[in-house]
Amino acid sequence: MVVDIENAADLLRYLRESKRIGKSEALTFRTLRGGVSNKTVLLQRPDGSRWVLKQALPKLRVQADWFSDPIRIRVEANALRYLPLVAPPNTIPKLLFEDLEQHLLAMEAVPEPHENWKERLLSGRLDRDLITQFGRLLANVHGHSYDLRQELFPTFENREFFETLRLEPYYQFTGERVPEAASFLHDLIQANRIHCVTLVHGDYSPKNILVYQGRLVLLDHEVVHVGDPAFDLGFSLTHLLSKGHHLKELRSAFLTAAIGYWETYKSGTGSAAWFGGVESRAVKNTIACLLARTSGRSPLEYLSDEERRKQKEVALHLMTQHPDTVPALIEEFGRRIEP
Repeated sequence: MVVDIENAADLLRYLRESKRIGKSEALTFRTLRGGVSNKTVLLQRPDGSRWVLKQALPKLRVQADWFSDPIRIRVEANALRYLPLVAPPNTIPKLLFEDLEQHLLAMEAVPEPHENWKERLLSGRLDRDLITQFGRLLANVHGHSYDLRQELFPTFENREFFETLRLEPYYQFTGERVPEAASFLHDLIQANRIHCVTLVHGDYSPKNILVYQGRLVLLDHEVVHVGDPAFDLGFSLTHLLSKGHHLKELRSAFLTAAIGYWETYKSGTGSAAWFGGVESRAVKNTIACLLARTSGRSPLEYLSDEERRKQKEVALHLMTQHPDTVPALIEEFGRRIEP
């Protein structure tokens, strides 16, 4: 029987029976909200240590039907083990234990006080140093994982969860709902399947980043796989561009930040043997994600109906006449998103 970690009594019983804690140890629990693919609980022990427990859901918490095998918790556990080898120090939480039968894991909680970076950005606090860290972190993951590919790639060759959690809900589903984009998205799906050159996070978003003592801590690694680094770039650039679309008074600052993010990433990877063709594919993945976040299974909740309509219109235009470089794409998006 699978324990419900959001039920405090069930979780306490499980932790005691599995000898993760002492029989008489008193704990405090708090359910964490925000994610759609996992149950997440913050646990505090009497000694002051704090754990985050995550349990993968078979059906995601979104309006459209969206299913994925909860055994994907194994991917996240492996990512917590191996990402510290390729990411900057103190950017990945420490794995404490995993239980594949219960589809859960525990990791060290990021200390307080911290902030969710998405919420910070939506409040208008756009920090140049954090944008630089955002680019450097991704460049390190991509570049160092390529260097360690013989050691790392065999662990992350399974792309099932990238297919069910990204390619199907973002590209395939969107192509079915927006027929004029179907050919572009079909070709991009194939490109993401062909260009398998680095570790790809697959969920590289401000939503999955905490800011602690001025540095970024990356969370939610259940889609890590060997794939095309251009997907991470398109996925993450979409968040900066969409927030610039939504926050009109800060639009110019977000567009500038997106260019700075790209330039930081490129400065750390542009001379790499695997980098050829990445920028062109990053442009296409950005356009596809801009559309998917209006019309896919997981639309951006902060965009108004009118903003979704406009972003969809711009993305469809860019599919027919897309720039060759990321800075040109950012500039064109900014120009066309204006009223």
